[in-house]
Amino acid sequence: MPRLALYTFGVLQSPLADPTPRTHEFYDIGEAVYRKIGQHPGYLGRAEVAGGERGLLFGADWGAWGEFVVPTWYGKGRTVETTALAATLSLWTDLDSAFDAVYTGLHREALNRRHDWFDRTRHPNYVCWWVSDGETPTWQDGVSGLEHLHDHGIAPHAFTFHHSFAPDGAPTRAEAIGPKSDRVR
Repeated sequence: MPRLALYTFGVLQSPLADPTPRTHEFYDIGEAVYRKIGQHPGYLGRAEVAGGERGLLFGADWGAWGEFVVPTWYGKGRTVETTALAATLSLWTDLDSAFDAVYTGLHREALNRRHDWFDRTRHPNYVCWWVSDGETPTWQDGVSGLEHLHDHGIAPHAFTFHHSFAPDGAPTRAEAIGPKSDRVR
C-alpha cells in the first residue's frame, strides 16, 4: 500500500548554532514536537542523522534517506556554524494522519510562532507525495517536489494538504480540511 512522504523546509532568521535564547527556544520546541509527532497514529518514521549530532545536516550520514540537499533558493550557510534552515522528511500511512499531526496540538502551536524563527519567503514550505510500500523517500525527492510545487504548481507527485491527490493520482483532500484550513494564522 502506498505511503505518504512529507518534506518541510524553512529558512531560519539566524543560524542553528546561534547561542541566543530564541534559537534555544526553537530547538526545545522542535524536540518536543518531534517526540509528540513520533507517537502520532499513522506516523512511520523520519529522516535522522546517524549518531544524532545536533545541527549537522550537510555531509551527514542519513542512511536510506539519501544525501542532504536543499532547494536552489536557499542562500544561507552550509557549515555547522552557519546553517540557517530547518528541514524534515517523514513518512506516513495516509494523508489524514499527517494532516492531523501537522495542524493540531504542539505542532500547531509551533506553526503559530513560525514568524519568530523563520524568514518569510515566497516559496512553499512543504510538499507531499506518495511512495510505494517499502520505498524510502530521499531528501532529493523532497527538494524536487518542493521546487516543482513552486515552479509549476500542484501535481500528483508534488501537492499540499489543501490541494492533494490520492495514490492513484485522483484529486482528493484530507477529511479534516475545510476552506483555508491549512493556512495557519
